[in-house]
Amino acid sequence: MRAGGRPPLAEEAFGLLREVCGQLGVDSRGAQLMRLRSNAVFKLRGDMVVRIATAPDALTRLPVVLAVARWLADRGFPTVRPVDEIPGQPIVYGGRAVTFWRYVRSRGRPTTRELGRILRNLHREPVPPMPLRRLTDPLSEVRHAVEHRAEVLTAGQRAWLGDRIEELTGRWGDLETGPPVLLHGDAWIDNLLRCQDGHVVLLDWDGVAVGPREWDLVHTYHGQRRFGLSAADVEEFAHAYGADLRLWPGYGTLMEVRDMYAVGIHIRNALGDPFSRQELPRRLDSLTRGDGHARWYMASPA
Repeated sequence: MRAGGRPPLAEEAFGLLREVCGQLGVDSRGAQLMRLRSNAVFKLRGDMVVRIATAPDALTRLPVVLAVARWLADRGFPTVRPVDEIPGQPIVYGGRAVTFWRYVRSRGRPTTRELGRILRNLHREPVPPMPLRRLTDPLSEVRHAVEHRAEVLTAGQRAWLGDRIEELTGRWGDLETGPPVLLHGDAWIDNLLRCQDGHVVLLDWDGVAVGPREWDLVHTYHGQRRFGLSAADVEEFAHAYGADLRLWPGYGTLMEVRDMYAVGIHIRNALGDPFSRQELPRRLDSLTRGDGHARWYMASPA
């Protein structure tokens, strides 16, 4: 723990935030750390949110992320929008990619029914006219983390993860999916906000891609298996979307791929984030034991 009581990853993010905002003439005093996962997300005074990316491919991916968010907003799709008054985004500082977004004042928790509806509408949108990545290897970031974060894994864990990732990647390639669509990429209920006027917006487009719609759908089903969503939540989601993923023959394989995907962020962050250091052994233990229903957490249990 660093001075001031912050873990190293959070302290690094606060430092980067102050320096970047100082260069741009943006007031970072009183910034609130809202989330620390794949991004460090800060709320500034006024109506801005700053996202500092930790993913290894963020520098190459974020220009398209920003472009897609603007394109969707211009089409009237309910999404957050980048702060266009700050040019040159993503801003690269200290090897990190920094982006600025409009803050959405929210009230209440959105429902999985609303998530199903907004994803149904997203998947009906055309593929935008920009060089979007194809979702051909959903475990690439996990593979990268296993290869480059050896200090947080035992030799046995690295070997098991490497073999398991190779197996699941092969099974993913054999899945028979529908036509490719515009994917959000991380279509979890926490990435939906209900605005003050009651309508919902989708945020966090870092995983945007073109690929099988099943990848966006699996998050909610996986949320029941691992993160406390109820059976009713899943039923409402499926009804609102108009299709039930459980009826698809590839459902079991996709859930296993999603399980493995959910380990990568904690391998990357374990050195600097106490929660990742706590959560990583829990997830690895259940995976190696073949326990497909052990409870996982997004934050430290109360």
